[in-house]
Amino acid sequence: MNRILLITGLVILFAVEILRVYFIMPFPGSQYNNTIDLAYWLSANISWLRIIGLVLIVIPVIDVFRNSKTWKKIVLSAVLLFYGLVFFMFNYKFEADKMFYQPKSKTFATASGNTVDSSKLVIGVEINGEAKAYPIQIIGYHHQVRDTVGNVPVMVTYCTVCRTGRVFKPEVNGKPETFRLVGMDHFNAMFEDETTKSWWRQATGEAITGKLKGDRLLEVPSQHVALSSWLTRYPNSKILQPDTLFKKDYEDLAEFDKGTVKSSLEKRDSASWQFKSWVVGVIHKNTAKAFDWNELVDKSMIQDSLPGLPLLVTLENDSASFHVFSRMVNGQPLQFERKALNTDLKDINSQSSWNSLGFCVEGPFKGQQLQQVQAYQEFWHSWRTFHPNTLK
Repeated sequence: MNRILLITGLVILFAVEILRVYFIMPFPGSQYNNTIDLAYWLSANISWLRIIGLVLIVIPVIDVFRNSKTWKKIVLSAVLLFYGLVFFMFNYKFEADKMFYQPKSKTFATASGNTVDSSKLVIGVEINGEAKAYPIQIIGYHHQVRDTVGNVPVMVTYCTVCRTGRVFKPEVNGKPETFRLVGMDHFNAMFEDETTKSWWRQATGEAITGKLKGDRLLEVPSQHVALSSWLTRYPNSKILQPDTLFKKDYEDLAEFDKGTVKSSLEKRDSASWQFKSWVVGVIHKNTAKAFDWNELVDKSMIQDSLPGLPLLVTLENDSASFHVFSRMVNGQPLQFERKALNTDLKDINSQSSWNSLGFCVEGPFKGQQLQQVQAYQEFWHSWRTFHPNTLK
């Protein structure tokens, strides 16, 4: 009887420590199944499960050390020490917020004092006349940075394994909220709110388990462009500077922008429509569509439509900064063409010339600007997972 209790208790202790973290971190095989509710249950009940395991083993352990042979005592001691190691590793080393820390200080600079290379990709945000740029190489390590733009609190987030950049208002039910990185689901980062302990998916801002399951954070419009492009449009923008305490962590992501980073979880597949291929994703009125990055690079523009939205996808000369616009101007959808790469666009309707930023620079529509549409660059596996009915 004591042997059964000892084995059962040890299995419970080892299983709950390992599985609680295994299901929400990128261990082999962990991110392909719908185990998030089980992971959440384990996390919410971990204390009780530990108590049950310890209660089951306490009498058998005492019995072994009092009455068993020396070799059995040595074996049991080794097992208990190993459990201690597992407890330490899975609670203090493998948890997401123990691996990726928030910046200790946030320093911003204007273009004149900036130290970030202008070719680096940024998540750009403009609110109430204030513009700020957050380099992906920095945010990619931290996963989230809390800040204010135009006196509005924002949470700038990035998941390098999905290549997803999103900006949210850090509020739940109209009240300010604090979030911590808790792990990932289907390779996408998850945040836990401090109040209800619900888990929120970074790519969609949706609470996927917990008390607030089904709720969504309010997204703040943002752009994913090279810093040089952002400064062209917002020359007075402030740029987040590297925190020197995390220099090595930033260096590990030095080639992330180009997709040539060493990590297989973050490295780009240069072919189209593969697991790690790049796409540009757009959502309009519950219809999602993905555009192949290779096609965009080849053509430098893609003209298409979603229900109620004639749209235009453009790529700047840097082959990194993309934009998605509505083609609707003065109540009519414009048809665009580009005679050659790296030249202005022309709308067939009026023969006006437009640049890649959506500004009309010559012709009857001169001075007008195409309306920006929220769009994202990310890995194809991420887009198709979180938008299962996407068009392409």
